[in-house]
Amino acid sequence: MIRPGDRLENPITGEVLIFHRTSEQTGGESVLVETIVRPGGFVAAAHVHPNQTERFEVLEGQLGLRIGEQELLANRGDVALVPRGTPHRFWNAGEGEARFLCEVRPALQFESLIETMFTLAAEGKTNRKGMPNPLRLAVIANAHFDTVRLPFPPAALQRAALAVAAPLGRLFGYRETARPAVPLGGLQFARGGGR
Repeated sequence: MIRPGDRLENPITGEVLIFHRTSEQTGGESVLVETIVRPGGFVAAAHVHPNQTERFEVLEGQLGLRIGEQELLANRGDVALVPRGTPHRFWNAGEGEARFLCEVRPALQFESLIETMFTLAAEGKTNRKGMPNPLRLAVIANAHFDTVRLPFPPAALQRAALAVAAPLGRLFGYRETARPAVPLGGLQFARGGGR
């Protein structure tokens, strides 16, 4: 379970998330994370939160965002809102670290999804873009379908494909979630902000 102060690191995408407010603390209303993205870092894929809004507040550096058809550069003090159901992605658009607060409302399974994807990346189980193999991804995507999906193809086609691929992935032993194998206080996952 994610707790305030927990730090997750994705060595593939260059993201570090520090949890400030968790789903448990807010009764599922929201999650607030501080995100640090190294130069050249990015979110693994463009995606849609069909039932959640996302708010980005830049604290330091320059953050590139694509929200729907709009591409923008956000600097310190800028705030960007992503309405539910809007395709989006982000990347570090500057030369130094980009740091921002990200609030997701409602929380749904956001923490589980992030913990799973970052753990797989830390264990070397993703490609260079931070995505697991298609069958493992199908199992994860099926379990988190109300939290995140791809912008394309349409949701109905994604659901149909997952109805076939997710059971096949489970037959191969892939699970819906992954927990860090690194002991607490390890390099990729730490309690209380430690590295």
